[in-house]
Amino acid sequence: MSDPRFSPYPEAFSRRTFLGAALTGAALLGADHALAAGSGLAAKPPAGFVPLSIPGKVAKVAKSNVMQPNGLWPTEGAAKVMLERVMAELTGKSDLGEAFAKFVHKDDKVAIKPNGIAGQKGATMATNRELILEVVRGVMAAGVPASQIMIFEQYPKFLEGTRIWDRHKGPDPALPAGIATAVHENEDATMPERSVMGIPTKFVRPFTEATAVINLGLIKDHSICGFTGCLKNITHGATINPHAFHQHNASPQIAELYAQDVVKSRVRLHIIDGFKLIYDEGPLDKNKKRRVLHEAVYATTDPVAMDTLGWGILEQWRKENGLPTLKDAGREPTYIRIASELGLGVYDKNRISLREVTL
Repeated sequence: MSDPRFSPYPEAFSRRTFLGAALTGAALLGADHALAAGSGLAAKPPAGFVPLSIPGKVAKVAKSNVMQPNGLWPTEGAAKVMLERVMAELTGKSDLGEAFAKFVHKDDKVAIKPNGIAGQKGATMATNRELILEVVRGVMAAGVPASQIMIFEQYPKFLEGTRIWDRHKGPDPALPAGIATAVHENEDATMPERSVMGIPTKFVRPFTEATAVINLGLIKDHSICGFTGCLKNITHGATINPHAFHQHNASPQIAELYAQDVVKSRVRLHIIDGFKLIYDEGPLDKNKKRRVLHEAVYATTDPVAMDTLGWGILEQWRKENGLPTLKDAGREPTYIRIASELGLGVYDKNRISLREVTL
């Protein structure tokens, strides 16, 4: 028997209402959204610290021939150089520690959320360990002790897909001592249950116990919502029942989930691993012909701006390969626009500032 908590149309929120919300987005913000804004679960930065926020700004650093001989993963040297430069372009600070110190404080508890779902079972489209390691080093260089840093994912096979952890050997030996790794398996949650779009849910403990979250997303096609990048990696990677929020292309659910105070008060920085991307048949890495090299790293504080750009990149690849637009394919990621209407970032491409550097 199915668990009623996971019903996409609970009694308190009819199918008609759900469809109406999907169509009108921010115009139908309900009591759930209003209540969430003052629920008391928002994270607060350490006293006197104001994290940098630059709506609409995205930095991109590209570099050719950065992959290892197997063509699957970037070299450690490339990940280091590209992360240092993209953080400098975003913050104006050439020192990696000073750049990360714009987003995290030594008293923060920092959670790092990669995306490893497409790295399982021999696939290779996950956030790369080489980039994860450099992000960890940047956070530590900003003064955050290793004991206050955690890397988390949904399931062991997802975390293992990033190659930062192995179920037999444990954490990567290159991780500094004291860095924690964790999986929540959609169960490890201690916060009170709340209703989002009429669906009861909770955000998981590795996420809610952090005061600052760094999101390490990807650029991928998604069979349900069209595109998965910044927003969805958090909303569907840090709740106990992500599948309950997949109906109607997961729109406006992704936007509504990210708009929760629990989320928007914690996620301070988005770094996109763009060494490879999937432009069709995602989010899993099943058709290697749909996975291509991109050899870029992005950084931003604006998940909407980054997802808007990422969506555009996929559309260009789809066009060049004779595929229909995501709208014509029936899975336009309208949640990105709705997220902007909820005040989560910039959707208008004319207002997005993309700082591009090629090394």
